[in-house]
Amino acid sequence: MESTENRGLYEPRTPPMAEDDPIVQWLLQGDPAIRWQVLRDLVNASETEVATERARVEHEGWGAQLLALRAADGLWADGACFPGTAAFAAATARALAAGEPPPPFPSPEAEPAEAPNEESSAEPGQPWTATYPVLLDLCHLGIPPDSPVMQETAHLVARNCRWEYDGLPFFAGEVDCCINAGTILIGAYVGVDVDPVVQRLLADQMPDGGWNCWAETRPAPGSFASTLDVIDALLRWERHTGGSEEVRRARRDGEEYLLRRNLFRSLRTGEVVNPQWSLFSYPPRWHYDLLKATEYFARRGGTPDPRLAEAIERVRAKRRPDGRWLLENSHSGAVHFRFEEPDGTPSRWNTLRALRVLRWDDASAHSGSASQAS
Repeated sequence: MESTENRGLYEPRTPPMAEDDPIVQWLLQGDPAIRWQVLRDLVNASETEVATERARVEHEGWGAQLLALRAADGLWADGACFPGTAAFAAATARALAAGEPPPPFPSPEAEPAEAPNEESSAEPGQPWTATYPVLLDLCHLGIPPDSPVMQETAHLVARNCRWEYDGLPFFAGEVDCCINAGTILIGAYVGVDVDPVVQRLLADQMPDGGWNCWAETRPAPGSFASTLDVIDALLRWERHTGGSEEVRRARRDGEEYLLRRNLFRSLRTGEVVNPQWSLFSYPPRWHYDLLKATEYFARRGGTPDPRLAEAIERVRAKRRPDGRWLLENSHSGAVHFRFEEPDGTPSRWNTLRALRVLRWDDASAHSGSASQAS
């Protein structure tokens, strides 16, 4: 995403895939957001070719569709995390500043549902149409962060968007560690200072090295999903800013939380925590699965830790005879449009992401010189 990521995100690498490979050809028939990442991560195209294709994301396909839905004030669906909450958030900020109680939440339908625990397969049904989830989508699609439209959007969001929680300004973050992780990812992407949010996450880290979004309201151990989102955000922030030893230490402790559990097993019993983690969705949102987790470690780079082996083999085993991976377990909730559908059909997103992981992992057998990530 940032310039540092454009230089060897998934090193060490095996030799590039050929552009006439049938899977590469199929991937290159997809949206520009898919194509530029295939060129960068699978075929090692030139920087010029990658940049030219990446520039199309703003003007064609999914990226252009999402940008067209942005309001003049920089918001999507008139809210930060939930639609139709902008006036409520502003009123909440005014009330709290005046020492008055905040107004009631706009509607029961918009309130965040109880998040499922690690073993649960229940879905919260959260809408994904407001400003925060759309900005995350745009970052993952890869619209160049220094483009005028992304910089304008960042400025408008900073000025006009407030969280439903206490009416706090968008780039100040809020209380939920997963939301704060996404805020850091967005801020690092567009070059907004989110250092105070980083410090909040450091303070929120739990004794077991993980994070949990419910830690403020009840005793809870670390969560696979929360921990993965946080370490991903911290890694991106480090690569954007240069990082700090304090943040690197917290991120490594979060990685250890997942690695001690082989990414999907109970530390206490050794049993698989949730069988649905072997089903790969896109976008995964805040949900956890093994493709999302192994892709993080591929992005981090370095020599694969042996404790990743079982999870990576499960990713490898999901490859179909035609060389593709399927879309599975799409998460419920309103969206502006679906990137891919339906479940059970070949997914360009999941195929690209899985090939990144396998290319990184396979390289470890051919490269003895790769150093462990810092």
